[in-house]
Amino acid sequence: MADWATYVVVPEDGGTDGHEVYEARFGAVGLDLDLLAGPDVVVPLLRSRSRVEGRWRDDGMCEAGALIDLRSRTLLFFALEGPVTQMRHRVATWELLRRAWPGWELRWSYDGSAELAARLGLDPEGVREPHRTIYPESALDLDDEELADPDPLVRVVTIGGPDTARCHVLSGVNDHPIAEGPALVDRLADAPDHGVYALAADSGIHVDPARRRVGWWLLDAVAGAPDMAARWPGWTVEFWQDHWEEHVRLAGGRFVPPAVVPEQARAEVRSEALEHWSPRPPSPSDWVGWMQAASPESVRDSVTATLGGDERPGR
Repeated sequence: MADWATYVVVPEDGGTDGHEVYEARFGAVGLDLDLLAGPDVVVPLLRSRSRVEGRWRDDGMCEAGALIDLRSRTLLFFALEGPVTQMRHRVATWELLRRAWPGWELRWSYDGSAELAARLGLDPEGVREPHRTIYPESALDLDDEELADPDPLVRVVTIGGPDTARCHVLSGVNDHPIAEGPALVDRLADAPDHGVYALAADSGIHVDPARRRVGWWLLDAVAGAPDMAARWPGWTVEFWQDHWEEHVRLAGGRFVPPAVVPEQARAEVRSEALEHWSPRPPSPSDWVGWMQAASPESVRDSVTATLGGDERPGR
């Protein structure tokens, strides 16, 4: 795929049709860093593009999106990658976004494009991928190379009661294990048991077969997230959104991610944003960072000056 991102702008007066739709190839790469420029930069850049007429790209093709409602001053967005989807950087990224969008309500779309459509009063099914097939994640061995990354793209699965007996780590490229329903428990019966998983993850699930309860969380988006409980008939299903701490609490010491250092996280996100918005020489990935490339030098200078400003908490 080409990392498509969809953007929707709701004008202050509602416009002739209520909203404007734009898109960008490779726009999903760094969408959170683009948004750190704030509405006064982002909205004019979007409106410099050609509007999309007709049906949006479905949620099988769209990997990030943002709805910017100028009337209610609400930003609703999602992404499948970037610091906002990383455990050690998520809170810091939200802090910086709130500073860049003062006076705005910022919300995360766990259902991806469908939630953006629903916000506009449109049918969410209109942006669903047709004939959706579930692709289970593969179980990883204890020495899998993905686990050497500081932000491994993995999903943590703990199974059992208060004294959890099993901890599995799955790849993070296909469907969240919540989509498999109760069959997940038997499928992982012979999967490698990691004992205690003490690294970061981007999503997870805790299953208690004896009590028929399941809780799950994620830092990105899952198509159909609001409907996942229906895949577990007869079970109590809790969606913890991005509150992975609930998983830690119930995992009986089997899931113990590293502590986040706020000051370090803020500095790292700010550094990544500065690099993202700084001029770069032409390369085969010219499409990456299209907002930076489309901005006049004065705008880029203003954004980088703001991002490189005072790092004291509360600023």
